[in-house]
Amino acid sequence: MKCGLLGQKLAHSYSPAIHQLLGNYEYTLFEKEPEELENFLQNGGFDGINVTMPYKKAVIPFLNSLTPIAEQLGAVNTIVRQDGKLIGSNTDYWGFHSMVENSGLSPKGKKCLVLGSGGASKVVQCVLRDLEGQVIVISRSGENHYGNLSRHTDAAIIVNTTPVGMYPDTSISPIDLALFPRLEGVLDVIYNPARTQLLMNAERLGIIAMNGLWMLVSQAIYASACFTGLQADRNATERIYKTLKAKMQNIILIGMPGCGKSTIGKQIAQQLQKTFIDADEELVRVYQKTIPDIFAEEGEGIRTQAFDPSKLTDPSLIIYAPVRVLGNKTIVTNGDQTDTIYEGMDKGLTFEQSLRCREFEPDGPNYTPRISGVMHIEGGTYNYAMSI
Repeated sequence: MKCGLLGQKLAHSYSPAIHQLLGNYEYTLFEKEPEELENFLQNGGFDGINVTMPYKKAVIPFLNSLTPIAEQLGAVNTIVRQDGKLIGSNTDYWGFHSMVENSGLSPKGKKCLVLGSGGASKVVQCVLRDLEGQVIVISRSGENHYGNLSRHTDAAIIVNTTPVGMYPDTSISPIDLALFPRLEGVLDVIYNPARTQLLMNAERLGIIAMNGLWMLVSQAIYASACFTGLQADRNATERIYKTLKAKMQNIILIGMPGCGKSTIGKQIAQQLQKTFIDADEELVRVYQKTIPDIFAEEGEGIRTQAFDPSKLTDPSLIIYAPVRVLGNKTIVTNGDQTDTIYEGMDKGLTFEQSLRCREFEPDGPNYTPRISGVMHIEGGTYNYAMSI
């Protein structure tokens, strides 16, 4: 049986890994341009395919029939060829339905805010209404928008269907959860990163927080059932979810030089079948210089780099110097306020006076707290100051 995923850019898809764990069938990535859709669907030679953006609506005119849910949503994410006919269905519905069940949240009779009004939002709205939730869609315009969230402080469940929080702008949250004192949980259909800023804010409040990986796995299980004609194995969801989650998670070892980070790190990487990366070796490779030479030539510390600069919306949130050295003072922060402190102290201001030159990072609406410290080493002694 020949199956696969249809889309435009698929290099980073998790679907092949999921379906490899699901069934004994070939699963291929089909990257197609819009003008290639009709010919591929009619002559592609596949038995079943999943469909991802931007083609979930575009494929519909070329199909012979739709399942009731696909017709209701006006979107298709699974196509099966049966007796020469193409049948479109939507397993995203069942994926999100399973996600809600697994989260432990109960939408019935409660106000549910759905952030965003795109295709994923329509799936989420449909599921929440079927679970008897009171659904309010928050978009950038319309009756309910981000400027009048005070209308909905009684919301119990929030679901994010927007791309806000995805790489590279991972420090941004679409809303301030402090506005919702009755909030029981937050669901985010984003699964990379595993913990968006929105979900981390929910965790700090001690409420339910869940990303979209469970939904991704669950919808794939229902799609596999469509391909094979077998009943969906719902028990497989947790097994595959845990497998993918482990592969997506990384471990960072922090410690003083010579404490054994590299030795232990290599052992852990071997046990978990992960790639080991030595930060010092990586810096030497990128800069083509030794670590002492990097610090000597930079003259002040280290600076972050963006993996893909073209995707930056605000470089100051991604590219900054976490460490700068000013004489016998070392300044360390988790943002570009390092430069503010450095420039202030270079002009003769104190650490505290330099910090007062600014109030927050430009990452509203959450305005991420920043941690800053300065260590002064002189004559074999040291002292330090810290600000949060």
